Amino acid sequence: MADNVTLLGLAGSLVAGLGTGAGALPIFFIKEITPQTQGALLGFGAGVMLAATSFSLVIPGIEAAEKLTQNKLTAAAIVVCGILLGGAFLWLANRYFPHEHFIKGAEGATASRLRQVWLFVIAITLHNFPEGLAVGVGFGGGDVANGIALTVGIGLQNFPEGLVVAIALLAQGYRRRKVFGVALLTGLVEPIGGLIGAGVVSIAAIVLPWGMAFAAGAMLFVISDEIIPESHSLGIEKQATLGVMIGFVLMMFLDVALG
Repeated sequence: MADNVTLLGLAGSLVAGLGTGAGALPIFFIKEITPQTQGALLGFGAGVMLAATSFSLVIPGIEAAEKLTQNKLTAAAIVVCGILLGGAFLWLANRYFPHEHFIKGAEGATASRLRQVWLFVIAITLHNFPEGLAVGVGFGGGDVANGIALTVGIGLQNFPEGLVVAIALLAQGYRRRKVFGVALLTGLVEPIGGLIGAGVVSIAAIVLPWGMAFAAGAMLFVISDEIIPESHSLGIEKQATLGVMIGFVLMMFLDVALG
C-alpha cells in the first residue's frame, strides 16, 4: 500500500509540475503579455494555492490530527506547529539560497555571483518544491480524491505561472527554446517534493497531519512572500485580486467536486 501511494504521489506531482512547461508553450505563438493580464494570471495562481492550502491541506490535516489524538486542542496545536515549521523552512531557503524575483529583485546570500537566469531558476524551484510536497502528502495520506484535487489545482495554477515566467525571461533577451526548457525543468522539481511527501507520510499515520501542515505553511509563505507581491506590482491590484478570487473559488469547487 505504501509503495502504491508513493507512486501516486510521484505521478501526481509530475503531472502538476509539467503544467509549468505546458503554460510556457504560448510563447512560440505570442510576442508579449500585458501587465494587467500578467497580474491576473499571477493572482489566479495565488487563489488556487490559497484554496488548496485551506481545503486540501489544513482541514484534512486537522481531521487527521483529531483522529490520532482524540483531542481538538491538541490537533489544532499540531497543525499550527506544522504550518509554522513549513513557513520557517521556506523563510530560511529564501534567506540563504541566492535567487531573484522578476519584480522584487535579488534575495539570498551572494546573489550577485550567479547569472541572472539561474537566479530566476532557483526562485521558481523554491516556489515549486512545496507544491510537489503538497501533492505528495495528499496522496500519501491514502485519500486519492484529495491527491487528485491537489494535482488538478496545482497543475492549473502552474499554467499561468509558466506563461508569466516565460514572458519575463523573454523580456530579459533569452531565446524561446531556452525559455521553454527553463520553464519545463523548474516544474520537474515538483516530483522530488511529491516523492518525499508521499514517502514520508505513508510510512506512519502519525506523520500525516504534520506533513499536511508543513506543506500548507510552505505554500502560505510562497503565496504571501512571492506571488501576491508580484501580482500587485505596477498598479494592477484590481486585476490581480479578481484573479485570486477566481482561482480560489475554482479550486474550492474542484476540491468539493472531486472529494
